[in-house]
Amino acid sequence: MFNYCPSCASRNIRFENNKKFFCPDCGFVYYQNTAAATGCVISTGKGILFLVRGKEPARGKLDLPGGFVDPGEGALEGLRRECREELGWDPDSVPGAGFSLFASFPNIYPYKGIAYNTCDMFFTLEAPELSEKDLRLEEEEIAGIRFIRPEDINYGDLAFDSARRAIKAYIEKLYDHD
Repeated sequence: MFNYCPSCASRNIRFENNKKFFCPDCGFVYYQNTAAATGCVISTGKGILFLVRGKEPARGKLDLPGGFVDPGEGALEGLRRECREELGWDPDSVPGAGFSLFASFPNIYPYKGIAYNTCDMFFTLEAPELSEKDLRLEEEEIAGIRFIRPEDINYGDLAFDSARRAIKAYIEKLYDHD
C-alpha cells in the first residue's frame, strides 16, 4: 500500500504482522485496522430480502442490506442509514420490530485492488408486510431485489463469504426452533 513512508519518505517502510506499516528510519506506525460493516436478514412474508449488487465487487451477486459503518456511527445507526440509502425504506417504520444481533464473521472486501479486512455484524429484523412497493432502490448500487424462501437459497449466488455464513447460521437457528 505504501511505497514510501508518509512521514519521512524513506523506502524502508514495512508491513508487519499483517496489520501495521512501520518505518524503522523515523518510527512512523500506521495500523491497517479492520473496518466495521453490517448486514441484515430481513424476514418478510415473501421470504428473506436480498439485494442484487449493481456494482463491483461481486456485481450481479446477492447481498444483504447493510454496509460499512461510518466514523462516528454505531453499528445500528449505520445499518439504519444503509437501509434508508439502499432501499429508500426506514426499518423503524415496522411497528414493534427491532434489530437483533445474531452473528459476526470476518470478511475480505476487495475494492480497487486492495483487500480490506472487515468485521461484519449481522442482525435480523422481522418485517412480514414489507414488499417491493415499500422500497425505492438506490439505482447506482442496487440492481434489484429478490425475496427468497430459506429452503430455496443458493449459497453460490451470495456475494460474500460472511453473508453465506450468516445466512447458514440464521437458517440453522430458524429450523432449530421449529
